[in-house]
Amino acid sequence: MKRLLVVALCLAVMGFAATAMAEERGTKDEAVAMVKKAVAAIKADGKDQTFAVINTPGGPYHDRDLYVVVYDLSGKCLAHGANPKQIGKDLLELRDPDGKFFVKERVEMAKTQPSFWQDYKFLNPVTRQIEPKSMYLEKVDDMLVGCGIYKPA
Repeated sequence: MKRLLVVALCLAVMGFAATAMAEERGTKDEAVAMVKKAVAAIKADGKDQTFAVINTPGGPYHDRDLYVVVYDLSGKCLAHGANPKQIGKDLLELRDPDGKFFVKERVEMAKTQPSFWQDYKFLNPVTRQIEPKSMYLEKVDDMLVGCGIYKPA
């Protein structure tokens, strides 16, 4: 009986931990909503003001593992909600751990699609682990505005 109680308690703790981990991760719907919010702000308030807000740590464009990024169509990072060191850098040749030129790929995808999802691997700022990621991007004028979700490996 005591053994059964221990097993049940362990299962309950594991279920709680799995639920807590799931709640730490953003969803596809939340990522799309964050991109649409950023696009609306760019159109209403202008690039400079919106980029400043996107770049603000803990601001409205950063929630758990969700954050907004903005690139121009040559691969230069214009705003980054999780890593300010990327801002102003040409990232066209950036590769994921599998060697995928993911910035170059998204720039190419933007030539034929006004919005799209893109898969690659990237460092999750919450877990500090390289994880599969899907990013939703929308083309706005000469920019790409994106927000991605991390998927458990």
